[in-house]
Order: sequence, then structure tokens, then C-alpha cells
Amino acid sequence: MKGDKFYFSLERITCPDLYRAGDGVHKVFLDIEKKSKLNPLHPIYLYLEKRCFKRASKIIAISQMVKDNIINAYEINHNKISVIYNGIELKEINFKKSIDKLSQEFSLNKDCRIILYVGSGFKRKGVKEFLQIVSKLDNIHNIKAFVIGKEKNMSYYQNLAKELSIKKQVIFTGPREDVDDFFTISDIFLFPTHYEPFGSVVLEAMNLKNVVFTTKHCGGSELLDSEFIMQSADDISVIQKINNLLENSDKLEMIKEKNRFKSKQFSIENNAAETLKIIDEIIN
Repeated sequence: MKGDKFYFSLERITCPDLYRAGDGVHKVFLDIEKKSKLNPLHPIYLYLEKRCFKRASKIIAISQMVKDNIINAYEINHNKISVIYNGIELKEINFKKSIDKLSQEFSLNKDCRIILYVGSGFKRKGVKEFLQIVSKLDNIHNIKAFVIGKEKNMSYYQNLAKELSIKKQVIFTGPREDVDDFFTISDIFLFPTHYEPFGSVVLEAMNLKNVVFTTKHCGGSELLDSEFIMQSADDISVIQKINNLLENSDKLEMIKEKNRFKSKQFSIENNAAETLKIIDEIIN
């Protein structure tokens, strides 16, 4: 605070009172992705990031993973960091409306199982691994896999689907305005990301009744039971887990319902209330 002014930042500035680390830790991202530090932007980001973490009076981390990353990368006192998970808009479900709409567009068989990926930046978020996992599933001819998101090198992933002999099973939609309809009709949301500070798509998928699998490098994995957390993007143990669920409708539906119930704890309103508590602590 300076005078009677309070500085709250969602971005990397050098002297906020409260900084929300919504982008995770750039230093960790560079290490995981093995990005070249010769890019002149990276030293600038790292310089600003370090100053921001050191100078902020309080830091909000959007997952325990991000909190641990901040502590390990910059030796920040853990008492300075509070974890507040992202909040989402809680949605109502209209399965009939969504399935009627998308079945008409994509000629979906009413008995097919649907596996979903949503996100842009396919390399970091594991679309290659998503396709490899899908290609190894049992009863592949009764599966449709949707890949939703923007990607500059889309042809690479389309060709990979062809090489894996799942061209007919995988539909690349590009960006969509009606992502909720896809969440609503899907059975399993598979997100084998290499690094994701939180991943609101995890919560969105849970809220619209998906079984969710993601990696331990995704902050949103902290909301899942251990059996749904992959050790890495190419953790092949997930293949049998998905097979078992697709063969057991009762268990599949039970987990979907459990995820929807759990997601309701993480509304935007709850997120705002927790953030205001932190602001109040600093001001007072």
C-alpha cells in the first residue's frame, strides 16, 4: 500500500501489494518445456517475475503446485502465499438439447462413447499424447474423440491421427463458441498437459459431468482422486483405466455425478469471497 492506495495485480508488475499468480511460474515453465533462454523476452519475464514475487506483500497461488513452484524457484516464504483455486460459472445441464444439436452436425451414433480435449496450445497441453492414448483404447470403433481449440500447426495433429489409424474417430473442430455442449455430451475429459498452473477446463468438465483425467503437472489435478492423476503426459496406465470405465456404465455415471457435486464448491462467487478476505487482511 502507498498512502491510501492499494495495488492489486493480475499481471507481472514490479510492486503490487497483492499478486495473483494466475500464469504459474515462468521459470518452471521454461524448464519443463525446455525453452531456449536465448529468446530476449524470457530474461525480461524472469526479471519481472522475481521482483514481483519478492516485493509483493501477499501472493495468491491458483494451486498448491504453483505455490510450491514459487517457493522452490524463488525461495519465497510459504506464509506469504495463499492458495485460492480458480472459480467457474456453474452451469445447468440440458443433455438432450446438446446431443440433438451435435448429433445433427457430426452424425453421432447414440451408443458411442465420447472423449474430449479442450484447449489451445496443443504441444504444451498434450494433444499428441491424447491422440496416442485414444489410439490404444479398446472398442475404438465405438468411440468419438473431439479435439477443440486453436492451433497453428493443426495439420501435424491431423496427420498424426491418420498415422495412428484413428482419423475416423477423431474430430478436430477448431475453436468453438459452444464448448459447453461438448462437455455436456462427453463421457471422459482427457487433458494430458505438460504444464498447466490450474486449468479451468478441468473444473468446467467436472461441472458438466465428465470423468476427468489429467497429469500431476496440472494444478486442477489437486481436485481429483489419485486414480485420475497421470504421472506424466504419456502415462499409459490411463489407457486401462479409461477402458474399464467405458465398460462399466454404473461406475462411469457415479464418478460423473461425484465430479459435478465437487465442482459446485468452486464458483466464481466463492473465489471472489476468498480473494476479498486476503485483500481485507492486507488493508487491515
